Amino acid sequence: MITLVRVDHRLLHGQVAFSWTQYVGADCILIANDSVPNDELRKTTIKLAKPPSVKLVIKNIADSIEAIKSGVTDKYTLFIVVESVEDAWRLAREIPEIKSINLGGIKAKEGSRNISKAVNLLPDEITRLNELVGQGVEIEIRQVPNDRKQLITECL
Repeated sequence: MITLVRVDHRLLHGQVAFSWTQYVGADCILIANDSVPNDELRKTTIKLAKPPSVKLVIKNIADSIEAIKSGVTDKYTLFIVVESVEDAWRLAREIPEIKSINLGGIKAKEGSRNISKAVNLLPDEITRLNELVGQGVEIEIRQVPNDRKQLITECL
């Protein structure tokens, strides 16, 4: 069961690893990212942030989609962390079980618009998120579980 899909440019770090994992009751964290599986330094850093009692899986986006669709992840309470809106969009398009996406941290880039203290979106990212909202996916902004949930529609 997928408990949370989170977009965070830092992927797994203390705040995510402990507060969100505990809050959603996850026993497995899936880092879905196309570059991390081939980057030993990033993989090592992510492994260091993992809570001790939680399984960590690092897969590219296509393999993540395949694993979820195959049912191999069904035995887990799954917390998925992606680095970008594009990655979240790719997952949500292929996996109808994704009904909610949390935007936690998206750094500013050339041409991006700041919509909350830690979320900056490019025009094409806003389009992709609006597409998901139109398909019934809740897009919410919260850095930590104790923050007030803001729907993206309130911020645009």
